Amino acid sequence: MLLGAIADDLTGATDLALTLSRNGMKTLQVVGVPAPDADFGNADAVVVALKSRTIPAAEAVAQSLAAARILVERGAAQLYFKYCSTFDSTDRGNIGPVIDALLDLLGESRSVACPAFPENARTLYKGHLFVGDVPLSESPMKDHPLTPMRDSNLVRVLGRQTARPVGLVPLETVHQGVGPLREALAAQGGIAVVDAITDEDLRVIGAALADMRLVTGGSALARGLPQNFRASGRLPAVQAEAAFAAPEGAGIFLAGSCSAATRRQVADAQARGVAALKVDPLAIVEGRQTAAQALDFIAAHAGDAYPPLLYSSADPDEVRAAQERLGQGEAGEIVERFLAAIAQALRQRGYRRFIVAGGETSGAVVQALGATTVAIGPEIDPGVPWVLTQGPDALCLALKSGNFGSDDFFTKAWGQIR
Repeated sequence: MLLGAIADDLTGATDLALTLSRNGMKTLQVVGVPAPDADFGNADAVVVALKSRTIPAAEAVAQSLAAARILVERGAAQLYFKYCSTFDSTDRGNIGPVIDALLDLLGESRSVACPAFPENARTLYKGHLFVGDVPLSESPMKDHPLTPMRDSNLVRVLGRQTARPVGLVPLETVHQGVGPLREALAAQGGIAVVDAITDEDLRVIGAALADMRLVTGGSALARGLPQNFRASGRLPAVQAEAAFAAPEGAGIFLAGSCSAATRRQVADAQARGVAALKVDPLAIVEGRQTAAQALDFIAAHAGDAYPPLLYSSADPDEVRAAQERLGQGEAGEIVERFLAAIAQALRQRGYRRFIVAGGETSGAVVQALGATTVAIGPEIDPGVPWVLTQGPDALCLALKSGNFGSDDFFTKAWGQIR
């Protein structure tokens, strides 16, 4: 193994695994902290998918360290900590505490932070993260139910999460090329937030990180890392992609994200004739909405052109109302448990194709389905591939971060495998 990666949610791990695979690394994605004797085969890169983005920081650190120790013991020359391209966190963490813990584990004093993903309109300039043309703090992320991002300056955000110094390497330095950038990074102690507004910027940054033991960022930054291993003779030329065959079986659309992107995708699916059932956490708690009712709804639409859609996506006012009644975290967890139970029941009925929106929801669904390792398949949208579970009775999964994907994501994904 050359690269060991830890992602703070499942969809982020899948996004990163796709990036590494497309850039010529044999990549294995593992769900949860791997067992000490886990078989990684001949993988060049192993991506561990955790569900640690919004849990208490101490628990996120413990899980990340457990995964990192196994990856290092199994030979990883470089570690990668992957978080969302919108830097989802709070002033208490979890990004800063995990970076600190991983640096301590490696005995290192320096790392970088770069969540930029230009292809998905996430760019970093003067240390400020932009979503499209607006600062992060003015984007829909300001109303995120668990990690509202109300400061676009990542130097400040990260500085509130770590005792290490946090500095900025500006775009001007990146544009000077790999050599000057490497020198600037070497001169910085602590964590360097690095500007990037194009894919070429990310390639330059990636080349400058060849000797850095810990790299942190979004998935797009990892595009430049395989070439470093290739240049050192440790990775062969890019290999042909393996064939991908989706298993036969019925499918289902599940959406637990309340992001603006997912709300648009739900609306688009309904406009295209997808039968949709809204999942209400208050109705679930009060017994007015049950899994049996949802399964009956799904069965009633078994012959439709598209799978039915179960969604909890709601506007910020509805989300706040549910949180006030049920608690900030509990409202989302009720929906996650409900959708996970539906997925588990559908698998028992022979369903083998699951299209899921939302990082937390994807993690809950995959856990309920019992998937532990997945292979990466064709890309649906930037950062969102199909994946195939390993072992008998393989399942085909599309696991989408709430903020990712085009408006027609659901019907587009189904069209690729129908």
